[in-house]
Amino acid sequence: MTKIDSVVTDIIKELEGTKQNNKAEIGQVVEIKDGVVTADGLQNATYGEVVEFENGEKGYVIDLTEDTVGIVVLDEYEDIKAGDTVKALGYQLSIPVSNEIIGRVVNPLGKTLDSNTDYKAEKYYPVEKIAPGVIYRKPVSEPLQTGINAVDALIPIGRGQRELIIGDRNTGKTTIAIDTIINQKGKDIICIYCSIGQRRSKTALTIETLRNKGAMDYTVVVTADSSDPATLQYIAPYSATAIAEYFMDQGKDVLVIYDDLSKHAWAYREISLILRRPAGREAYPGDVFYLHSRLLERACRLDEKYGGGSITALPIIETLEGDVSAYIPTNVISITDGQIYLEKDLFNNGIRPAINVGTSVSRVGSAAQTKAIKKVAGRLKLDLAQYREIAAFSQFESELDESTRNFLNRGAKITNVLIQKKGEPYDLAEQVLVIWAGIKGFLDKIPLTEISQVKEEMLETLNLKYKKFADKINKNKDFTEEDEKVFEEIVSSIIANYQDEQQ
Repeated sequence: MTKIDSVVTDIIKELEGTKQNNKAEIGQVVEIKDGVVTADGLQNATYGEVVEFENGEKGYVIDLTEDTVGIVVLDEYEDIKAGDTVKALGYQLSIPVSNEIIGRVVNPLGKTLDSNTDYKAEKYYPVEKIAPGVIYRKPVSEPLQTGINAVDALIPIGRGQRELIIGDRNTGKTTIAIDTIINQKGKDIICIYCSIGQRRSKTALTIETLRNKGAMDYTVVVTADSSDPATLQYIAPYSATAIAEYFMDQGKDVLVIYDDLSKHAWAYREISLILRRPAGREAYPGDVFYLHSRLLERACRLDEKYGGGSITALPIIETLEGDVSAYIPTNVISITDGQIYLEKDLFNNGIRPAINVGTSVSRVGSAAQTKAIKKVAGRLKLDLAQYREIAAFSQFESELDESTRNFLNRGAKITNVLIQKKGEPYDLAEQVLVIWAGIKGFLDKIPLTEISQVKEEMLETLNLKYKKFADKINKNKDFTEEDEKVFEEIVSSIIANYQDEQQ
């Protein structure tokens, strides 16, 4: 053999070796239970890699052991059986994204559920992604107005923040989230509502509410309802975050609602128990903290040099009998930047939103408030917390001094001022007016039963007779001493009318 023949032979052998290495890795299904497959033979598979089964269904790797891999099936799994072949496809699970997804209802894989027409995919974003590091981030300083007086004044939320909404069933958690979405109209914020394990009827009602309020024009709904497999419920919040990251990378501000992460943890517990992972506290696997931390850490505000976009996350957690010390609630509380705690007793007493001021907190604080809200809500939270405490003790006291009676009266009036109807978020000028009237004592002599009527009249007067003034407050996000005279003029005229009617 000549030297040239030897070189040619080596090249052929090298090409054949490369061809052999590029050959798709084939494994075999060992067992399948409830959409979770255990397979062997996929020695080089990686976490999150997509695989294809013999019948054409797709799955992705969620568990790696010494001899086998755990795979969750992404669609129907009834036709998959032990002995079937499974092929590793060599790429990570991704979701199709584009601007056309706005206004659509999709499942966690990006398949549209609202019609037969699909949206055109511009890119594919990975469902699992490492969160941006500290260098890429910027402190939270710009407010995200919810339109809910009690939240914006007492527990402010900033763009890029992660604020937990926590409380028992039927205390108004979803209502706060939906009202926040409705209030983003015209504010150039993309909203994503992720429904996890909810009843299909509840999700349909939420979508209908968003449509009626015109909010679907800037909202994407990602849903995996209670009738969907646990595998899809597990993927849902990661898919919603991938869609949010697509818009954040364009420099846009995004709001993501996870409704709710309790059911997400249940789905993950189900998958983990099927995979025979060791069960820990409350039967959850040991990495359940990482389940939510790697999700919520992806919410951030990027520095301008890296695009300047943001993702604000509002995860929802359901408690049982107000037990915030349970495993999943304490986990998520420690991950987030504060919590809005809703109490059943307050809800049943007609205080809605039923926010417990003492337990709720925003770790961003006044950095996420406008100047106007700061001026009227400076001591409001502390005063309300003290009011609730003194009111509880005053039930056992027959005689109170005058200053305590006045403090209790003022606290009761401000508490009623903060009561708000479902689906009617306030703009900034409306918020400032009603809170200002309460803290300045204009409502002290008005009976509690008439507070809501007086408040409605104030807002009606502001929007009809003082429209330009309201627009100025909304634009400047601040008010002056001259503006306070206008506030006094509005409030005094309403109280005067009320007093005339009472005489």
